Amino acid sequence: MQPYAIAPSILAADFARLGEEVSRVLEAGADIIHLDVMDNHYVPNLTIGPMVCTALRRFGISAPLDVHLMVTPVERLIDDFLAAGANYISFHPDACVHLDRCLQQIKEGGAKAGLVFNPASSLDALDYVLDKVDLILLMSVNPGFGGQRFIPSALDKLRQARRLIDESGLPIRLQIDGGVKQDNIRQIARAGADTFVAGTAIFGQKDYRAAIDGLRRELEARD
Repeated sequence: MQPYAIAPSILAADFARLGEEVSRVLEAGADIIHLDVMDNHYVPNLTIGPMVCTALRRFGISAPLDVHLMVTPVERLIDDFLAAGANYISFHPDACVHLDRCLQQIKEGGAKAGLVFNPASSLDALDYVLDKVDLILLMSVNPGFGGQRFIPSALDKLRQARRLIDESGLPIRLQIDGGVKQDNIRQIARAGADTFVAGTAIFGQKDYRAAIDGLRRELEARD
């Protein structure tokens, strides 16, 4: 995987043609496919379940599938998404009763484990489980809906998370999700992110390759 990874969120895709949409965005240069799983309980929206992940695999999608669980409880859905072919499974610490156990459940199932932190959530949980985490996802919007505006305070939290990762020496990816666009991705990268979830900034555009190329140009110019 490239040092910087672009992860289009299918939340903004055309679900009537989802397999085709995902194929097109991968052909356009995407690295990872991001699946936002919402239960209308932990967040005020209802989206998709494991069957969508399974359907993408059956369609022939072989790229990494990155599942963000905005649900509670998470334990049952972890196993369901493992069976459906997820490569990354991330969840919110406050949505799980036994944090360490859930991370082990993901890793023992053969996937990479991630923790997600909402805009007003502390990173304190990482003090105890950093060695079990493969990905840290910072929300730069309040979870539940696509198309929201980037919350600037996420930049300081990115810097904090980047320091934790660098000091640990562990190969942990630092992902950002929410309001990522061509006009702010360079600043976000400078703050420490290496994996960028983008919904409307990609699926909301007519030319997926032009959209992804535009994001990558900004990343190349970050210095």
